[in-house]
Amino acid sequence: MDLDKVFQNNDKWIKDKLSEDKNYFEELGKGQNPELLYIGCSDSRVTAEELMGAKPGEVFVHRNIANMVISIDLNAMSVINYAVDILKVKHVIVCGHYGCGGVKAAMQSADLGILNPWLRNIRDVYRIHSEELNAIKDEEKKYERLVELNVKEQCVNLIKTAAIQKAFRDRGLKVHGWVLDIHTGKLIDLKIDFEKYLEDIMEIYHLD
Repeated sequence: MDLDKVFQNNDKWIKDKLSEDKNYFEELGKGQNPELLYIGCSDSRVTAEELMGAKPGEVFVHRNIANMVISIDLNAMSVINYAVDILKVKHVIVCGHYGCGGVKAAMQSADLGILNPWLRNIRDVYRIHSEELNAIKDEEKKYERLVELNVKEQCVNLIKTAAIQKAFRDRGLKVHGWVLDIHTGKLIDLKIDFEKYLEDIMEIYHLD
């Protein structure tokens, strides 16, 4: 994409917004009050606000390769804690997508350098669900199912955190797992039973 075009697009965007509301940027500068935290993939084809039809200020966004929630990732943990404890979001969404390059890369035997420790977390998801995944003969369907299972496991990782547990207990925060079908544009709710997962893991991961 031509960088000069980027600034031209920016100028047009400003004019369009001001033509709709002359106070648009003044109001935008007053702060944010999003109700959603969206954790998605860094893939350039998957833009959080656009696929949800959200406006600036409505969604707090964190993106990384394959929409991972890893306890030692200070970037992700900082975003989650800020969104939950300070912004008081009502919903946390983990959204994966079919055709995810990170998920496919995790299943390759190639040495991918610095990506190796990151992708190992996806391989752990495969290991946990290997019986189900190995029974799927169609490779594309297997990858799609791994995308779904990865989303579910990242939701479980969210539920393990103190910030999520306290917000659920104190104000009913919810965790959701979605997948974007990149071939149709449709968002699919995996209908994760958040409270059932919470109940199952509380014996070990419960934090007062």
